[in-house]
Amino acid sequence: MQPIISIRDVSKTYASGLQALKPINLDIDKGEIFALLGPNGAGKTTLINIVCGIVNRTTGSIIADGHDIIADYKAARRKIGLVPQELHTDAFERVIDTVQFSRGLFGFAPNSAHLEKVLRELSLWEKRNEKIMTLSGGMKRRVMIAKALSHEPKILFLDEPTAGVDVELRRDMWEMVRKLRESGVTIVLTTHYIEEAEEMADRVGIINKGELILVDEKDALVRKLGKKQLTLELQSPLASVPEGLNGYVLELTEGGHQLIYSFDAQASETGIAGLLRRLDELKVEFKDLHTEQSSLEDIFVDLVSAR
Repeated sequence: MQPIISIRDVSKTYASGLQALKPINLDIDKGEIFALLGPNGAGKTTLINIVCGIVNRTTGSIIADGHDIIADYKAARRKIGLVPQELHTDAFERVIDTVQFSRGLFGFAPNSAHLEKVLRELSLWEKRNEKIMTLSGGMKRRVMIAKALSHEPKILFLDEPTAGVDVELRRDMWEMVRKLRESGVTIVLTTHYIEEAEEMADRVGIINKGELILVDEKDALVRKLGKKQLTLELQSPLASVPEGLNGYVLELTEGGHQLIYSFDAQASETGIAGLLRRLDELKVEFKDLHTEQSSLEDIFVDLVSAR
């Protein structure tokens, strides 16, 4: 399948000499939700702004739904909706007017039915005649989303869309994202809420210091890089790990009351059965046990801190 976004050797170096992006290569498939994760200043917003034509790239090329973003800028930009991180609204305009203007800005004919649908889904229909300056911060964020969806884009960029918003908006927005994906819209998002990426994304890219260090399917990433641990709640505390257990990767915690065994969940033999037999032989009794696997957040922190 032809990717809807194809990024080839895209980099950005500012006049000051700061290299905000090292050469990046990335394909994003039609209809997927792609989460771009990284710490502040990693280059997430720079990359999005380059794809959306807001920032000029230093090297490389980008194709959006078959259109080169430089050679065929207008056609490419018509395919893209952007909800930026910062709130930029026309404070003295009515909600309906600014959304209608956004649609016309991309050369689309008026479509009151579509705009009503968008405003209703964002709980803005009852406020359509109010001036934006009178709205709360959360409602202004909803207006930004409505503007981005006004021209029915095939690709939607969400740059930290739920930063600082209320729980209700976050819930409404993710419900809307699911509906958009079902209709074939490709979603690219950046977020500090890694649990959102874990719940919503099909694939995850991790960017750090301007370098795209990893791209993979979310589930495959957790399987391959996630650590799995068996925690044994001991009947009586131990002063140290018994010498007879030296062949296992074990850690004694909680004042000697917990024995933690790390293992490869993908291996044909996890070693758990052998460990339990050995504990029985050594008369080490436990009252409970449970397993857990590291989350996407754990993997993200490990990858970024290792760089």
